[in-house]
Amino acid sequence: MMERTPILTILSLLALLFLWAPGNLSAQATLDRLSLHERSDGKGHVFRYHLTEKVDSFAVSQPSPDLIQFMLYSPYLDTLDFTHPQDSEIYSHIDYHKNVDGFGVDIFLSENTFMKATAYPDRDRNDMLLALEYASEEEINKIADQTNFIYWFDFEQPPSMEFVYSEDNALVPLREGKEFNTIVIDAGHGGHDPGSMNRRLGLKEKDIALEVALQVGDYIKEHLPDMEVIYTRDDDTFVELEERGLIATRAKADLFLSIHLNAVRDERAYGSEVFFLGMHRSESALEIMKRENSVVNLEKNGGPVQLGEDELLIYELANAGNIAVSERIAAMVEHQFRNRAMRRSRGVKQAGLMVLWHASTPAVLVELGFISNPNEARYMNSEYGQTILASAIFRAIRDFKQEYDRSIYQNNTASNE
Repeated sequence: MMERTPILTILSLLALLFLWAPGNLSAQATLDRLSLHERSDGKGHVFRYHLTEKVDSFAVSQPSPDLIQFMLYSPYLDTLDFTHPQDSEIYSHIDYHKNVDGFGVDIFLSENTFMKATAYPDRDRNDMLLALEYASEEEINKIADQTNFIYWFDFEQPPSMEFVYSEDNALVPLREGKEFNTIVIDAGHGGHDPGSMNRRLGLKEKDIALEVALQVGDYIKEHLPDMEVIYTRDDDTFVELEERGLIATRAKADLFLSIHLNAVRDERAYGSEVFFLGMHRSESALEIMKRENSVVNLEKNGGPVQLGEDELLIYELANAGNIAVSERIAAMVEHQFRNRAMRRSRGVKQAGLMVLWHASTPAVLVELGFISNPNEARYMNSEYGQTILASAIFRAIRDFKQEYDRSIYQNNTASNE
């Protein structure tokens, strides 16, 4: 019996340690649902986060009058199947951001709804509460002016540099043996051509497109210094459609990227679309083609223009390699919008766009969102929205460059063996 005593003592100590240190062995927290209720005092509303365990900490920010951001810090928080809150007149939509440090939300308030936010844990349960209280426009503007945005991409897992080459993901070379090094960024419209407009908010497509285009270029220069960035315009000037594509052709660019904003009569329409050149496959693509090609009417010898099916078919046959690359890049941009920037994606589409027709290089046109939708227009015009959109486009370009350059390296290695 004496020989077994040390073992029993150790087992007893381990059992006591297990009982005394529940924090180190606590169950994984799960977000079951997010509910919204009117406050009992009638002064606002409360979002309740129904949690199975307490989270580590939290942060709330209101960097814009119509945007409230809330972050729950809990690295292992399970949010896979939580129930979303009911629709309400106080907000237009909510974006969710699961990340390596926890879970964040962007709550976009409805137009002319002014509320200030405070957050605190429930005293009797594991839940977190986000209280919204009605306030004056002046008070909310003062709060927003003194508050910084929470940039959700700061919480993302760094991208893996792993690349596995196979025949299935081999890309058609842009030019034999050449890496992906030159990009032409085109901010749509400009000068006497404002593009689509939201007259009620005083916003013009040409201004927002330029801001995002310049920011995409800045990201590339900072993080991909071996790439050359060329702009079709870097100020408020008008450049003809034909000239925009020819700038890419003359520069022997590896990608022509044209940035635009969408517009329709229905103010409820929202979301991004990404186009590459080809025969339009949907009614919405046809409408985009007609609107973007109408810029020719503003040029010196302007007149109606439409690329016919014969022209597009010849282009598709002669530029199979460029189209394959364009479609791949378009898909990667769409993936970033949908899965990283958490924007509603309206998909990747083909259309006979004149601005892409004159670029003898892979080319994509990005519609960032609908300037005709007041909520989306304000988002795209904000510093926060432009940062999110520009960083999503940049990440797609970065990921494609890594994939493409490594495929070229693998091809060259294989041919030398």
